[in-house]
This record gives sequence, structure tokens and C-alpha cells, in this order.
Amino acid sequence: MVVIDVRTQEEFNDSHIQESLHIEWQDILSIQDKTIPKDEAIYLYCRSGNRSGKAAKILIESGYTNITNAGSITDASKLLKLEIIKIN
Repeated sequence: MVVIDVRTQEEFNDSHIQESLHIEWQDILSIQDKTIPKDEAIYLYCRSGNRSGKAAKILIESGYTNITNAGSITDASKLLKLEIIKIN
């Protein structure tokens, strides 16, 4: 399972889900540089679910088959049972 925060660097620096990767939604295809299999379970989140929805669409169109838009950071934390780490 891979968890990706698609918010801005500033938002990620403020808080994020433990062990999540940070890739801004418009750069989501850089995931291909990380050698993540196209059938790996990938969960995307942002502030409201809008940007993660856009990123999910891009990944699905690029052949990824196990993508979940987990919605907001709070929704994703509950769904995945992972802690939100607040930095500031």
C-alpha cells in the first residue's frame, strides 16, 4: 500500500499522514520514477478530495489499476487508520 499526499509542499510541511509520500497532484506521474507497480494499492488524499480526485484520474488514465481517492486528510486518516502528523 502506498499513501500519497497531493497537496502543496507548504500544506504537507504543516501536517501529513504518517509514512505518506508527497507528490503534488499536477506532478503525479512522477510516481513512475518510484518503481511502484501499476497494480499496487495507491491511496491519494488532499484537503477536500478535489485534487486527489484529479490525480486519481491521471493515474487511472496512465494504466494504474488500484487507485483510491481517500478524500480529505481527515477522511484518509480514518479510512487507513493512520495518524496525522502535525509539524507546526
